[in-house]
Amino acid sequence: MNALLSSVSVDADRGRPILDAATREVIGHAPIQTVDELNAAVAAAQAAQPAWAALGHAERSRLLRLIADDIDASAVELGEIITHEQGKVGGEGEAHGAAHWLRAAADIALEPQVLAQDGDSRSELHYVPLGVVASIGPWNFPVMIGVWHIAPALRMGNTVVIKPSEYTPLSVLALVEIFRRHLPEGVITAISGDREVGAALAAHPDIAKIVFTGSTATGRRIVESSANNLARLTLELGGNDAGIVLPGTDVDAVADKLFWGAFMNTGQVCAALKRVYVHESVYEPMVAALAARADAAPMGSGHDKTNRLGPVQNPDQFAIVSRLVDDARERGARIVAGGEPAADLGPLFYRPTIIADVEDGAAIVDEEQFGPVLPVIKYSDVDDAVRRANGLEQGLGASVWGPDADAAVEVAARLEAGTVWINQHGGVDPSIPFGGTKASGYGLEFGVEGLKAMAATKVIRR
Repeated sequence: MNALLSSVSVDADRGRPILDAATREVIGHAPIQTVDELNAAVAAAQAAQPAWAALGHAERSRLLRLIADDIDASAVELGEIITHEQGKVGGEGEAHGAAHWLRAAADIALEPQVLAQDGDSRSELHYVPLGVVASIGPWNFPVMIGVWHIAPALRMGNTVVIKPSEYTPLSVLALVEIFRRHLPEGVITAISGDREVGAALAAHPDIAKIVFTGSTATGRRIVESSANNLARLTLELGGNDAGIVLPGTDVDAVADKLFWGAFMNTGQVCAALKRVYVHESVYEPMVAALAARADAAPMGSGHDKTNRLGPVQNPDQFAIVSRLVDDARERGARIVAGGEPAADLGPLFYRPTIIADVEDGAAIVDEEQFGPVLPVIKYSDVDDAVRRANGLEQGLGASVWGPDADAAVEVAARLEAGTVWINQHGGVDPSIPFGGTKASGYGLEFGVEGLKAMAATKVIRR
């Protein structure tokens, strides 16, 4: 019996059933909380915030490190919940990763900035707590992204009310249970509710900051809601990341990294590679190399660690993936690998799919698939590839692949994205800021910039 799951799952008559992503069996029941309960949580967070801020950076960081140790100690149980809910292979790895990012937030130094000094006159820029931070998280990395939101907010002296995705609430409730073992009452609270609760949290008059990871459509609604409270925003929204494979690229040298840049977490990553433009001189060899990897990638239950790919997390997303592949097929695209459900594995498994001979304007190129599918698009002119890569509204990440790093950097400088990787895709680091541009959101997470984003500025002059 998973004791951590038992501590957060409620009786069936008081909760909503949560299903295993692979088997669709009920694994537990999430509380169905109300707007009144949300209001109480925000009030408790507001009351707890001054004392939490008064502890100072050193004590808050000490407590965050203790929590990281506890997450590591609980990683097997927490990871089991993640794998049940999300379906990913390696839920335990996500738990350990969350502990690592929590320690990073605790360890980053942030000192007042001296702006001017002349004799006895001195001006300093300080970063001070905002108040209550609202975290609204996604279902693809519920614990990791939960920590991305929570850790800098707490480190900077804010308190947090977090609403997890309706698809993956139990793992976030379990994460918050670990935090609450070490923190004063009211410093962090999780509210498991429906979209009405999420909308009320975004519009709540006592929320000072909203940090959201999820779709662009939901992000737009949060921007509208925040007009009611003038809350500051950090939005990490949808991505339709483009890669450009330059002429002269050694296909065998990059194909593996390129494939997993697209198919990590079964393609359910905002910053995964979603469309790749390949020069005509290496197009067919690249298509063949990617198809071979798709055919060979082990897929199945995330509880079997020999697998690399799991299910699509929920039926709505599965329907999107199926629709986009079917539309590409109807347009005459070449399905080189996959292209169909893997019903023998479970109702939400979709075979890793490589689609060739498809162009911009097709739904599989223009829409974010967020699943195990990659369209491969031929080009002949690098300038045209850059134009096409920049042609959509998203601008989260991008990548350039080629033998000459300097030439790749020149192309990268022309791509409209918050992060551009060279001969890799999707890697993030707790010390390196990350965020999107255009319709992929605004604001930075991670590193010292991520701490600053969770604070108000104050200039002190003497």
